[in-house]
Order: sequence, then C-alpha cells, then structure tokens
Amino acid sequence: MEQIDLVELRIPRKPEFVSVARLAVSGIAGRMDFSYDEVEDIKLAVGEACTSAMKSGSLESASSPITIRCESDPHRISIEVLDHAHPNPRGNRNVNPPADEPISRLLMEVLMDEVDVKEDEDGIVSVRMTKYVSGDEA
Repeated sequence: MEQIDLVELRIPRKPEFVSVARLAVSGIAGRMDFSYDEVEDIKLAVGEACTSAMKSGSLESASSPITIRCESDPHRISIEVLDHAHPNPRGNRNVNPPADEPISRLLMEVLMDEVDVKEDEDGIVSVRMTKYVSGDEA
C-alpha cells in the first residue's frame, strides 16, 4: 500500500501570497519524477487557481483565507484549492464570475491532466487538479 503525503497551506486572500502557494507546490512536485517543465506547469496552474479564487470573493470575504491541499504519491500529485469566501451559497448566486475565469480554467486544463471544479451547498468552491508522473496516468 502506497502512502499518500498531504500538505495543507492557508494563505491570505492577497496577490502577494500566490507565490508562496506556488513555491510550496513546486517543492513537493520537485521531489517527484516530474520534469522541470512539468513542475513549471503545475506551479502555473496553482497560481491560476489561487488568483481565480481571489478574484471571485466579495469585499466582505477579504479576510477569508484560501486553502491549498496537496496530496502526492509516487504516481501523481493532486492539488485542491478551496475558496471559502463565495458571496452567496448555491441557489442564491447572482454574482457574475470574473471575466477571465474561462481563460484561467482553460489554462489549468491544458497544464494539468485532470481538472474538476465543484461548488458545495455552502458556496465553497473547490478546484482539484491532478498531474500524473509520465507513463503513470490511470
């Protein structure tokens, strides 16, 4: 049975902390069998997910952190970016997403092997991205 390593990071909803999330994830991915270019792709995808989360919150949510969970095993890295600061729970949404959200989503999908975006009933948005080590894609 392979062990899954989990690292969780909470960052303030401020652009200057996106680099902290990118650095943490690149440190984890760098220990794995990813190429330099794959590590850079992972960092860029994490930056896009964090930036999208920051842009989607309301003014009242400025103090709400963004959570980044990184799970890794020898075959893959999965990163989940959780945005707890959506202004309205599901069903009450009347807020337009940021104009560049479709571009960010497309970029994440190009850079990572799997991307899944979900919103729960409390309005928490989860972006889960997975990158497989070359030749290990399930």
